[in-house]
Amino acid sequence: MSIRTFTRACAVSGAVGVIALSISLPASAHVGGTASDASAGAYTIFTMSVPHGCEESPTTKIEIQIPESVLSVTPTRNPLWDVKSTIVKLDEPTTDAHGNEVTERTSSVVYTANTPLPDGQRDAFELSFQVPDAVGETLTFPTVQTCEKGETGWIEVPADGQDAHELEHPAPAFEITAAAEEDGHLEATATKEESDEAAASDTSTDDAEADASGNSNAIGIAGLVAGLLGLIAGGLALARSRTKA
Repeated sequence: MSIRTFTRACAVSGAVGVIALSISLPASAHVGGTASDASAGAYTIFTMSVPHGCEESPTTKIEIQIPESVLSVTPTRNPLWDVKSTIVKLDEPTTDAHGNEVTERTSSVVYTANTPLPDGQRDAFELSFQVPDAVGETLTFPTVQTCEKGETGWIEVPADGQDAHELEHPAPAFEITAAAEEDGHLEATATKEESDEAAASDTSTDDAEADASGNSNAIGIAGLVAGLLGLIAGGLALARSRTKA
């Protein structure tokens, strides 16, 4: 391959890489969220990430809608933003996980910037709450990002069988998974059984070592006795030979 051909090949490869990168960037630039624990009944921290502005315009406000199945939300303070929760009355009272009657819930949380968030910078917002006991349900948090110029509604929900990554402005969401209590119990039981087996194995090893040590001591004593008998026999033989002489 000539130098010119090699240079052209590198240029083509570089162009393909740049195009691939430019295609993948928008997908990773969504306003999204991740849960520290998505299992049913768990207390989780849902972290919302805002990676850019609206068409390069600085972000001034983030309004997060809370799913109806989540009754109470505690937002984490952010020193660069003012935070406000909206509480609404329930149509009918319900009972929380502790058996307490609940007559209201958190419907939304709004973060307002003290200083607009520049387009080239990101920030994160944390919400603390208990995950509903509804395995398989998807918790969706429609979010409206308001900027100095315009706004973006991250509110799209995928249809059945549709991939959320195919949406232009998907709402942050996560699926509730099964609790791991039973697995933890089984793991603890297995660990106890393994510990008992290990203890039994150690005991057997100690007994074997003790038996081996006892046998070794017995053999040593027998050898010592045999040696003494040999010395005595040699002494008697020497004495007899001198008497005869």
